[in-house]
Amino acid sequence: MAAACDCCGNIYDKAFQVTSRGKELTFDCFECAIQVLAPACASCGCKIIGHGMEVKTRMYCCAHCARHAGATEVQDREP
Repeated sequence: MAAACDCCGNIYDKAFQVTSRGKELTFDCFECAIQVLAPACASCGCKIIGHGMEVKTRMYCCAHCARHAGATEVQDREP
């Protein structure tokens, strides 16, 4: 059965549902799901689709962005 995407409104016969925080959302593609569900980096604004970094309740896409915002003891990986 076709359903409308909650992000772009496209009606698609292969839409899928995701339940997040008790609310069911419908998407026609992962790109739309990412736009709605993924947190944005507090420094550069990009969508965080990996683990990211949380520093004092703010999310960052990488250590570089976290350091840019003032975090001092973060790194992406061991050298």
